[in-house]
Amino acid sequence: MTQVPARRIEPTMRDVAALAGVSIKTVSRVINDQGGAGADVVERVRAAAQSLGYRPNLSASSLRRSDRRSATLGVLVEDLSNPFDAALLRAVEERARRDRVLVLASSAEDDIDLQREQLESLAGRRVDGVVVMAASGQQDDLQHERSRGTPMVLVDRPPTFSDTDSVTTTNRESSRQAVLQLAAYGHRHIAFLGGRETVWTSQERRIGYLEGLAQAGLRWRDESVCTDLKGVDAAERAVAGLLDLTSAPTAIFTAQNLITVGAMRVLLARGWQHRVALIGFDDFPLADMLDPAITVVRQDVPLIGRTAADLVLSRIEGDRSPAVHAVVPAELVRRGSGELWPPSS
Repeated sequence: MTQVPARRIEPTMRDVAALAGVSIKTVSRVINDQGGAGADVVERVRAAAQSLGYRPNLSASSLRRSDRRSATLGVLVEDLSNPFDAALLRAVEERARRDRVLVLASSAEDDIDLQREQLESLAGRRVDGVVVMAASGQQDDLQHERSRGTPMVLVDRPPTFSDTDSVTTTNRESSRQAVLQLAAYGHRHIAFLGGRETVWTSQERRIGYLEGLAQAGLRWRDESVCTDLKGVDAAERAVAGLLDLTSAPTAIFTAQNLITVGAMRVLLARGWQHRVALIGFDDFPLADMLDPAITVVRQDVPLIGRTAADLVLSRIEGDRSPAVHAVVPAELVRRGSGELWPPSS
């Protein structure tokens, strides 16, 4: 018969107090950094806690706090497997850690129903605030949670309701600059591959593409604009179709990192990576290691995450100033794939 190990009895604050030779109240003050104890007492209590393996009950502590905070922050992104979302979460975590705030994160997969479930779950865990990459469509659930007083910051997509902070980047302007970069190298037929049209960032980047064409004096070609692409496989199919056109584009602007990956796979498979110029919106791992290295519009994701965390943490602390819409500039990083001249006719 398999023997089930006995459950370990966790040491209590009373045990720490007995070992340190102080009162339970003194242990509580030291553990919760409330001050009022001498340096020698603090050292004794912490040594006793470490010796016993004592771990404070954060849930119980939060219930006793006068401000009723849980020292937790919720983060909802679209897909944690996406390098952009993962880097954003890391930046928020690093900033929150400075305030000893724990981050609870999840992927909403651009699904409004799933986003609603996750918001309710976070609210049930009494998080002090949330950072959200809003799902496409209506934002009623976010607005409802905000109206209940929950500090909230939207990232990557602005709110459709008032009194809520947000952090975005220069989606439209940077996309326009990417197209002008390609046009400056002589490209007259520049294709566009975008994500789901219901997503605000996709809409902004497509508008930027069209503005870039207009500014460069180039005409828009319906067959060279592919939207509503989701993931690498869809991007591969779209690029293959573009390259099979009688008049194939000599340059491609991809408006999302996974779409860029799909585009490069097809170009490499056909041996066209030095023939068709490519600029992608959003950087991704190893983009600078390919041949040619991928020219990208790189968002400052760490700054976006830190800015969002700063905003929500300040709201948690009681900042009641007007809502902020912070715009963090993106940068065109020239690496080679966007600097190819078109093949001579």
